[in-house]
Amino acid sequence: MARRIAIDLGTTNVLVYIPKSGIVVNEPSVVAMQVKDNQIVAIGEEARKMIGRTPESIIAAHPLQNGVIANYNISEAMLRHFINKVSGRIRFTRPEVMMAVPVGVTSTEKRAVIDATVSAGAKQAYLIKEPIAAALGAGIPIATPSGNMIIDIGGGTCEVAVISLGDVVSASSVRTGGNKIDLAISNYIRKKHNLIVGEQTAEEIKKRIGSAVEPNKELKMEVSGSNAITGLPESIMITSTDIVKAVKQPLLEIINAVKSVLQQTPPELASDVMDKGIILTGGGALLRNLDTLMTKITGVPCQVADDPATCVVKGAGIAVEHLDAYKKSVLWAKE
Repeated sequence: MARRIAIDLGTTNVLVYIPKSGIVVNEPSVVAMQVKDNQIVAIGEEARKMIGRTPESIIAAHPLQNGVIANYNISEAMLRHFINKVSGRIRFTRPEVMMAVPVGVTSTEKRAVIDATVSAGAKQAYLIKEPIAAALGAGIPIATPSGNMIIDIGGGTCEVAVISLGDVVSASSVRTGGNKIDLAISNYIRKKHNLIVGEQTAEEIKKRIGSAVEPNKELKMEVSGSNAITGLPESIMITSTDIVKAVKQPLLEIINAVKSVLQQTPPELASDVMDKGIILTGGGALLRNLDTLMTKITGVPCQVADDPATCVVKGAGIAVEHLDAYKKSVLWAKE
């Protein structure tokens, strides 16, 4: 039975971490439900397989958009499903749950996360800012009086922050992430090749041949979809050069956020960032050559954290495990 749980409730994936056990759940944040009576059909991986393949009677959707709760009831049901999965349906104590939230959330959005977590079976809900959790998970000593810069690119948002003495000094949160990059890829393919590809295909293209700058070796991939004019199935070859052009706009939004945070950073901390470099976390950090692009544009050395996609949940796990140490500087708590 888990007394304390950390959850990274992401736009694309939900990760659950239990102190001493590590990550116990890593599933897509997708819920499939019947249109007629809102009955939930599937949650997680099973529901993700249904995206773009459901009949009219069933919808498969992400209850979170841009890192925040878009559909309260479905989000609560999904949270309850994952809390029950790790704590058991029958339990004598309710767990304390640490949730990671974007740094730019409004008080209403914070309230929604807390209420959904408590309704889903938590005894108490704590919130931790995503960049702080990501920095903790990446092994950065955040409590020291020196500046550390982190870029956390998730499915729905990109969080950029400079952290010192356990809290955020300057930050920017843009609603651009992996999903917007996928959308840019599918829009580009439709515009250039008259081919309509689904959400999952666009993600597959990004993973297999995607790159932020021209790679040394050209990568190719055969892509299937339906022709935008005839509506018939069709296959074409896509190269990594196509993807570099396709992802330019969403990456520009992330770069602008990074520049604005660097401009807001006090000079002492800016020199620390210059010495230590920038750390990239989040699933979006896995895009090939993204660190090269960031280094080139900002002039600050940039590197990808080890296992970037799990940094936030690991950091939230460290915070929930050592609540007393992080309570003052990092958390908002509501019972």
